Amino acid sequence: MNVFKTVFFLTLLTLLLIFVGSLIGGRNGMMIAFGFAVFMNFFSYWFSDKIVLMMYRAKEASPKDYSKLHRIVQNLATKSDIPKPRIYMIPTETPNAFATGRDPAHASVAVTEGITRILSDDELEGVIAHELSHVRNRDTLIMTVVATVAGAIYMLSDMARWAMFFGGRDDNRERGNAVSMLVIAILAPIIATLIQLAISRSREYMADESGANLCGRPLSLANALRKLYTFSRQVPMQANPTTAHLFIVNPLTGGGLLNLFSTHPPIERRIARLEELAISPR
Repeated sequence: MNVFKTVFFLTLLTLLLIFVGSLIGGRNGMMIAFGFAVFMNFFSYWFSDKIVLMMYRAKEASPKDYSKLHRIVQNLATKSDIPKPRIYMIPTETPNAFATGRDPAHASVAVTEGITRILSDDELEGVIAHELSHVRNRDTLIMTVVATVAGAIYMLSDMARWAMFFGGRDDNRERGNAVSMLVIAILAPIIATLIQLAISRSREYMADESGANLCGRPLSLANALRKLYTFSRQVPMQANPTTAHLFIVNPLTGGGLLNLFSTHPPIERRIARLEELAISPR
């Protein structure tokens, strides 16, 4: 179901790009915007892992100081049939973790110092299994493609806003076209963002399920998520909003309507699905 959701939303995002591009800039405008988005996301795809690790002052974890963590990652990587990722430690007490890298052969897993203090071995294994599932499912590649299409839509919307200021005759028809372009320029980025976030949430559900199956203990991952969510509210993390989607627990999650604009599903729903998986394995 989550694979179907990803394909559906990505198709919807692509159709939105085609519609907005043809309406605002025609085929040429759409292709120019798409080209710029591809260029920017190509750079992000190849170098974002190094950038985000530097952003959080992550240091490579030595096998001597973190032997248990290395053993867990190695065992799960072997079970996943992927190379063992490089392991990094983030110097903060806020418990969290993320995976990054353009493909399984160039992946890294980063955990905070806090997560190693509050989780049991089984819970830590559940978290690592979740992150390795992101690697195995190539979520970095998928989200890069999504960001490329969404980025092109944002650029086309900017083109429409500039056209409002510098183009057109001042007659009724042109004013009507201008109003239509303004509405699209405002609504298209919002719709693209909502679709992008929906894809991100579907990948989180998939990583939860894949991670639970990989470690063989859905309740361990559920308990870990419960702890991480609680402790991260007590010890907030200074996270950059552009990287919030990477973490296993969103450091910027709010309640109510803000869930619609969250990169992660509600934590209660994730835990409930894992508990159901423990009762009825798939």
